Amino acid sequence: MNTGNGFVLTEAELQKISTLIYHRAGIVLNSQKHDMVYNRLARRLRQLGLKTFTAYLNLLESDHNSAEWQQFINALTTNLTSFFREAYHFPVLAEHARARQNNYTVWCTAASTGEEPCSIAITLNEVLGQSLNGPRIWATDIDTEVLAKAANGVYRHADIQALTPEQKRAYFLRGTGAQQDQVKVKPTLLSSIQYQQLNLLAPEWRVPAPFDAIFCRNVMIYFDQRTQHQLLRRFATMLKPGGLLFVGHSENFSNTNGPFRLRGQSVYCLAQER
Repeated sequence: MNTGNGFVLTEAELQKISTLIYHRAGIVLNSQKHDMVYNRLARRLRQLGLKTFTAYLNLLESDHNSAEWQQFINALTTNLTSFFREAYHFPVLAEHARARQNNYTVWCTAASTGEEPCSIAITLNEVLGQSLNGPRIWATDIDTEVLAKAANGVYRHADIQALTPEQKRAYFLRGTGAQQDQVKVKPTLLSSIQYQQLNLLAPEWRVPAPFDAIFCRNVMIYFDQRTQHQLLRRFATMLKPGGLLFVGHSENFSNTNGPFRLRGQSVYCLAQER
């Protein structure tokens, strides 16, 4: 299929791309994603001076340790996020943290550009006070480009409209001059978050488990059922007794006979602790 931009993405090439991203990142793509795949990877073809998607696939497969694999993953990762998205989760987190207090830690498994881990950090600061012992939120993502933005902590002023005036003053610096439409997360808040690259399909997760809570929201919708079940079993081993797993509003794992049982509104606890 030629979209008018000089490249053709055939069904066979799309299938090969789908196979590669599934094995590398667990992401399931189907033929309905043709235009999305085309638009995102065509940019890489132009940057690399390649004429066909097959040439790009040959480049990837010629070196399984090539840095281009990360660019491939970055291109095909979806990063839709906002501050206090699915806001009903944060009062639950606050209540949970208030009841447990000491050394409360959270793993945010899909940090994207940082809005979710910052929302978690603000919630914990308001309940527990500022972190005095370094990071208490481990924020990971498979995409290195969004992590770089998250670590920088710069957003549009419009991005923080969901926050109260008090939160804006407490946790953000307003830009001036040419940056007047931007805000930057204050260092005191950023210091409570540790950003690192992590692939959920990796055989080892180098994060300081166990955690009091894990956020894996709107991630597993991109995985098949087999991968979802594997991740749920692994998450169960990463939680402290009484810990919580937060998932997206469209994700339901209450009928999987897995290690978790629904606690309420896409919040799960370990089955044996219910």
